[in-house]
Amino acid sequence: MSTATRMRAILKDGATDIRLLMTHPMESGLRKDATGQLVPQRFITDVHATLNGRTVLSAKWSFAVSQDPFLWFRVQGAKPGDKLAVEWRDSTGDHRSDELVLG
Repeated sequence: MSTATRMRAILKDGATDIRLLMTHPMESGLRKDATGQLVPQRFITDVHATLNGRTVLSAKWSFAVSQDPFLWFRVQGAKPGDKLAVEWRDSTGDHRSDELVLG
């Protein structure tokens, strides 16, 4: 069920702002459906970002993150042509990886 991760990088004055929108239901396991049954837990557990193969972000998440999480972070020293790769994995084992060449 992995769907697209929207990525955007803005280079300015030696710093690069990275913005990610990860489409994911992020179910806590505490919500009930229309029939009163608990919706099974399903949430992103790990997020990893690299710039030209060098780790720039590594995060562990829990069910406390909202649906379709938005993540913003800044890296120093990136330049046009560099490759940003983002990978995430969820509690069911589903995963997604995407790449973006900085422009």
